[in-house]
Amino acid sequence: MKTYFNAVLFALLFMPILIFGQSVSGTVTDGTNGLPLPGVNVLVKGTTTGTSTDFDGKYTLNVSNGNVLVFSYLGFVTQEVTYNGQNTINIGLVEDASQLDEIVLIGYGTTTVKDATGSVESVTEEDFTRGNIVTADNLISGRVAGVNVTTDGGAPGSGSTIRIRGGSSINASNNPLIIIDGLPITNDNVGGSRGILSSLNPNDIESFSVLKDASATAIYGSRASNGVIIISTKKGRKTFSADIDTQYTFGEIDERIDVLSADEFRDLVNSQPITGATLDTSLLGNANTDWQDEIFRETVSAIHNVTLRGELFKFLPTRFSFGVSRQEGALITSLNERRNLSLSLNPSFFDDHLKVNINANMAFEDNRFADRSQIGQALRYDPTQPVRDGNPFFAGFYQHTVPGNNSLIANGGTNPIFNLLQRNNQGDLNRLFGNINLDYKFHFLPELRAVLNLGYDHSESNTSTFARFATQDVVRGETSFFNQQRVNRSLDGYLNYANDSGDVFDYDVSAGYSYQVFTNDGGFTGNLQDPQTTGDTFADPDIVLIGFWGRLNLDFYDKYLLTLNYRRDGTSRFSEDNQWGNFGGAALAWRLSDEDFLKDSNTISELKLRASVGWNGQQEIGQTDIFLSRLRQGNENSIFQFGNMPVQTLLPSAINPDIKWEETRTIEFGIDYGLFDNRFTGSLNVFQKDSEDLLFAAPVPDGSNFTNNIIQNIGEFRIQGLEFSVNADVFREGEFNWNANFNATLLDRDITSLPFGADIPVGPNPSGTGGNIQLQRQGEAPSSFFVFKQLYDANGAPIEGAYVDLNGDNIINDQDRYIRENPNPNALFGFQSNMTYKNFDFSFNLRASVGGYVYNNVASGNAQYALLQDQSVLGNIPTSVFNTNFQQTSDVVLSDLYVEEASFLRMDNITLGYTFNFEKAIKSIRLWGGVQNAFIITDYSGLDPEVGESGFDSNIFPRTRNFLVGANFKF
Repeated sequence: MKTYFNAVLFALLFMPILIFGQSVSGTVTDGTNGLPLPGVNVLVKGTTTGTSTDFDGKYTLNVSNGNVLVFSYLGFVTQEVTYNGQNTINIGLVEDASQLDEIVLIGYGTTTVKDATGSVESVTEEDFTRGNIVTADNLISGRVAGVNVTTDGGAPGSGSTIRIRGGSSINASNNPLIIIDGLPITNDNVGGSRGILSSLNPNDIESFSVLKDASATAIYGSRASNGVIIISTKKGRKTFSADIDTQYTFGEIDERIDVLSADEFRDLVNSQPITGATLDTSLLGNANTDWQDEIFRETVSAIHNVTLRGELFKFLPTRFSFGVSRQEGALITSLNERRNLSLSLNPSFFDDHLKVNINANMAFEDNRFADRSQIGQALRYDPTQPVRDGNPFFAGFYQHTVPGNNSLIANGGTNPIFNLLQRNNQGDLNRLFGNINLDYKFHFLPELRAVLNLGYDHSESNTSTFARFATQDVVRGETSFFNQQRVNRSLDGYLNYANDSGDVFDYDVSAGYSYQVFTNDGGFTGNLQDPQTTGDTFADPDIVLIGFWGRLNLDFYDKYLLTLNYRRDGTSRFSEDNQWGNFGGAALAWRLSDEDFLKDSNTISELKLRASVGWNGQQEIGQTDIFLSRLRQGNENSIFQFGNMPVQTLLPSAINPDIKWEETRTIEFGIDYGLFDNRFTGSLNVFQKDSEDLLFAAPVPDGSNFTNNIIQNIGEFRIQGLEFSVNADVFREGEFNWNANFNATLLDRDITSLPFGADIPVGPNPSGTGGNIQLQRQGEAPSSFFVFKQLYDANGAPIEGAYVDLNGDNIINDQDRYIRENPNPNALFGFQSNMTYKNFDFSFNLRASVGGYVYNNVASGNAQYALLQDQSVLGNIPTSVFNTNFQQTSDVVLSDLYVEEASFLRMDNITLGYTFNFEKAIKSIRLWGGVQNAFIITDYSGLDPEVGESGFDSNIFPRTRNFLVGANFKF
């Protein structure tokens, strides 16, 4: 009876809906190309009743006659349709050509493109660089003006060096501050991992926001002098959807260092080309081995991602993803494997007054690190010897041994294949990171919001080395373990009051507090097979950062904009007298296109003038407590005997109690523009950055400290630059669409002041003798090459050891060395193109670097005839020796002959895909193929001109050309 009563009550309750309510359904598409739009909001105007379109653009909604349906979607013009009994309402949304209301992430909040007063650029998922993307930083390579992303060669899963506007320091960190969902992360990597972003799954990233000028970055004060990158991960949705992405990559190295083949090597050794010496031809073997072919391999890699989105318990929008990647390195034994889990919960409560975002990420990274020094060993090893000769003492591998026994020839080098295969250096990283964000809009005052963000990042790594290596008299071994833990905890809270009445005067004011602490500890066992070594543990002092900040945005007539920022920061890295710093910025913008004389223009659809100035800080010095007096253990052999008890010595550590903030001031003028109904949009920025009190490791007088080199505040540094970008909707109507982006950056760097104007040698020593190859000099670019000017004979051939006497004293010494360019490019360019025709899509990415130089140490350190005699054995040399006919390395390493222009044009990626659309459980399948690192155009004679900001080409891990195939399934 009770069940019957409940059924009748239920029917009576819903009788009005059955009588008066009706259902309408339809499909929402992109009015330009007819493709379905998922996630479009469909609301009954004036109510909270609504739904969202699924991945096929479909929706169903209960409505009544006279209801007005509102269709809204970011980037498209909102449409309203009155319901008058139609069964179906299909909508084609029109793209909002202006895109001025697009949301852009800034520090502790958001703004829109039209209201931004600083130099901020957003890159969303549809604009990401495509291809074999294993680490997140490569998603924006070549995409943003002023941002240079350089990978660490071709090592699998290797991180990248990111520079925004060239950095701002010389010796301190030039890395930008990276923030993931409100959590600032450290730039210090843990052992066992390949980079700070290597454990983040690129598939989980929704957008990057790059803050470049001081007005935009000043809200982060002490850590923002090198720019800020804000990463936002993907969030949950109410509508259920599922994605499966899979791709396979096949890589090969098509470039080698051109060394002598076995036959060429025999011919050259037999010709005895070394002046004043005789090569022992009896050392020649009968094999024909290309050692580069032996250490390098063709690679197979794979990336798989599964993503689920939907609403749990009818109130909890959720996203869950699982990703697996496996990337082989071209150097045998190198490998990167990663597994990622991510969960995002995004509910809202109290009529959306309280929004909660919970993001949790787990990463498990496994690496096998190959010894890249064996690349250089393979260049030099005798090509007439076999890889294996069956010698059981060396696991069947050939080694240079004394005839008649298994003792290695003294100073003879060892087989690079043996060295790679007999060494297992593995690193495992377990990382848990995420945040909880609470955003409450007060009921009694909706304009006032309180935001609390709690962040946590815990990394634990274990590195092990098991090695078997050959020495002169025996095969030895190594077994060692290293463990490390880094923990990052942050708390950020702020209040925001926004008056957006649309009247003459609008304002937005925020004030907040930030607290962050970093801990780092671990231990190292030493070689467990060596009884002479002992283990060690460490626990660095905590690094604590505290900040108080405020920001004010003013808007007059929706045309005149003002932003003011202030932050007071404290760091535990400095003493009490210097640990607090004040930073801030101001920016003005004038939306000129809204003035009467331009607002009706058919040509200029958007024109905004900007000016900004700001001060940022720098405290990333690596050491945590250089201002404290400390004692450290002396050398393990420095032991005093007191009776029967040995006591190890304690020594004072270096100290600088006066160390303080490095500060950077930036001035910028910019123009944001849009032409022809914003078919062409972009910006032009001119800026100057001046850094002073540089944190610089420099010599100190003997006896003045407990070291002869310590970090100090010395010198000044200036960067001047120009940025230009244009986004073009070349075609945006009909079945064919073409969007292109071009960006250019011009940079000029100079050291404007050093103590007493003295030079500071830096950089590597090319041959172990002869001094550093680079120099810090007042009035020159950082790390400029410091070399002799080469002399040439009448035929244009270089004369070995002959240089120009620049000072005319008839003596060739260091006084005749001069500055020959620097590693940093003067210009960077990026070009991206995306085309669609019906269901086809085609895209490519080009990137260029102009004006940078590289010191070719592969040639300077190997291409001499004397090196055919490699200590006690024979060694191979590059064929470039025939271009110079040089005899001795020590005479030529400081020649400007080896400082080469490293300008290049690289095709990063080409992708072609086709999408099949269905009306069933599977909504669509996209099949695609592509080529990554397709080609490079350069005059550089070495393997690859992109060797990183050091500008020193020694044993670069070569990049593979990758062929990719993949499929994307949407459910």
